[in-house]
This record gives sequence, structure tokens and C-alpha cells, in this order.
Amino acid sequence: MPELSQETERTRALLPLGVAEVTGPSMVPTLQHGDRLLLQYGARVRPGDVIVLRHPFQQDLLVVKRAVELREGGWWVLGDNPYAGGDSTDYGTVPEELVLGKVWFRYRPPRDDQRSAFARLRWALSAARPVLSDRSAPRRLRAR
Repeated sequence: MPELSQETERTRALLPLGVAEVTGPSMVPTLQHGDRLLLQYGARVRPGDVIVLRHPFQQDLLVVKRAVELREGGWWVLGDNPYAGGDSTDYGTVPEELVLGKVWFRYRPPRDDQRSAFARLRWALSAARPVLSDRSAPRRLRAR
């Protein structure tokens, strides 16, 4: 589940971009615990997009999930990790007004144990990546 800084919440009205940090395993393998996300507030969400939203029952809690399909009542969202839970299978559809934004980019900070030149090079080549929409996700995830 991502966390938005208070600074991000304050500048939300000024800039359409925000930063979040992933905590937990619900989006593995797409996102890892500790990843930083760049999200666009108010972006058009399509099935397969990774989004940040407010939890329907705990609106002070933010979650990151994949939008599967738009149903009556809102978005059906699922995590990429089928064993983690904490998605629409637990709380149903998420009203569109609780969707904060679409994730565009992921940055993985370096770990303390990456000391060798090879480890640092490998990190540098994989640390920053776009978070791509998975257009096959609605078909694949709906079967769960």
C-alpha cells in the first residue's frame, strides 16, 4: 500500500503529479516493497492500468492496485500477487471518486548491500522503469 507525503497532498491542487511509496507485497512482481511511484492525479483510467486509490472502508489508507474493469458502482481492482489479498475480492468495487491517479513510473532505491560495482551497475540499469498497462490483465485477472 502506498503512502503519500503531506507535501504531495498539499501540492496536489497545484501539480497533477504525486509521489507514493509502496509497502507490502500485493503488487509483486510488478512493484516491490519500497518502490517509489510517480502518479498522475485525475488521469483517465483504463482497464489494465496500475492506480492509487483510497481504501473504500479506511479512506485514510491508500492502496495501489490494477484496475481490471469498470462495473456498476466503480472499479474492480486486483493486486498482481494473487496470494496477498486486500483488493476488490475483499471490499468489492471502488467508487471512481476514491481513485486518486494512475501510476506512470517506478523508481527502486538502492539497497545497502549493493556495494560491488557490478551490483551498482545492475541496480542503475533496472532502478527506474515505466509502469506499463497490462491490457491482458482484465481477461487474466477476471478469472480469479
